[in-house]
Amino acid sequence: MNNNIRVGNLFGIPFYVNPSWFLVLGLVTISYGGQLALFPQLNGIVPWILGLIAALLLFASVLAHELGHSFVALSQGIDVKSITLFLFGGLASLEKESETPLEAFLVAIAGPAVSLLLCAILFFIVVTFSFPAPIEAILELLASINLFLGLFNLIPGLPLDGGNILKSLVWKITGNPNKGIIFASRVGQVFGWLAVVIGGLSILGISQVGNFWTLLIGFFLLQNAGVSAQSAKVQETLNGYTAEDAIIPDSPIVSGDLSIREFVNDYVIGKNQWRKFLVVSQERILSGVIEVDSLKKISTSDWTEIKLFDVMQPVKDMITIESNKSLLDVAKLLENDPLKQLTVVRENGKVVGLLEKASIIKFLQQKSKTQIA
Repeated sequence: MNNNIRVGNLFGIPFYVNPSWFLVLGLVTISYGGQLALFPQLNGIVPWILGLIAALLLFASVLAHELGHSFVALSQGIDVKSITLFLFGGLASLEKESETPLEAFLVAIAGPAVSLLLCAILFFIVVTFSFPAPIEAILELLASINLFLGLFNLIPGLPLDGGNILKSLVWKITGNPNKGIIFASRVGQVFGWLAVVIGGLSILGISQVGNFWTLLIGFFLLQNAGVSAQSAKVQETLNGYTAEDAIIPDSPIVSGDLSIREFVNDYVIGKNQWRKFLVVSQERILSGVIEVDSLKKISTSDWTEIKLFDVMQPVKDMITIESNKSLLDVAKLLENDPLKQLTVVRENGKVVGLLEKASIIKFLQQKSKTQIA
């Protein structure tokens, strides 16, 4: 998983940390430990130990944020594949998208809501109770971090939570989730460029606003927003076509009335593309399959007398899909098994052809070339 290190499980959810997390952990420990060393009552390595504790609590806040997303997703029947902490925070990887705009909104808003709630609780504790100055400083830091986490993630651009909120709103208005993703991704790119400019100007000493981290966050937003937009465009394109549009040209379909000799002469000799063929009736209804290698067991002297119907094998593990099924739904079906081949049939049961992930990719490439031309 991209060199991520598995730490364990949280509420049944696999928990990982990216190697970049250790860099941030060290930087925060050193930075905040140095600030705590200014307190006269802290001596020796105590400030650095407290700095490490503060850094771990900071990431615990990020983890709580991601658990907020995860618990709402689980309540909707969506599995959470993992939670990962990395350089810029955390990521909850969900099995699939929510089915409605409202459900998508609730998943998106849950993370910032948890962060803002933690901020309110921590500030309440600081105001209500008395603590030694260093402890109070750590609590105030955590409250401020959670406030930042909540508000920053509400910026209305992907891949931030605010972008997912915006996506759900556009989805509700247009009825199209992909339009929501594309729009929120464009907004995310605007904020990304803004952060890059601000960070760049600060590094050049032209502006006092921003820093090197602002620049990095800008590039992070640009990259991920671009990926989201591109993915949504592909899905939008796929949604405009059907399974029949992307079937494999000259799919291996033969009539069961053919003799073995006719079949070999017309479909096998000099043609090495297919080693297995679908056998159909005169009405083009799927009857079975024939493997070329299985014909070796039959004497060639009998090939003119024996029909494919007589030697075909029953259909096993052959998944059929209707020809008018959205190509996007087909792509999702093939996502976890890219080598799988699907038999495309019309409503009357007639076989149209075979379809696989490679044929979908080839179809999209051809469409892209046509549009460019």
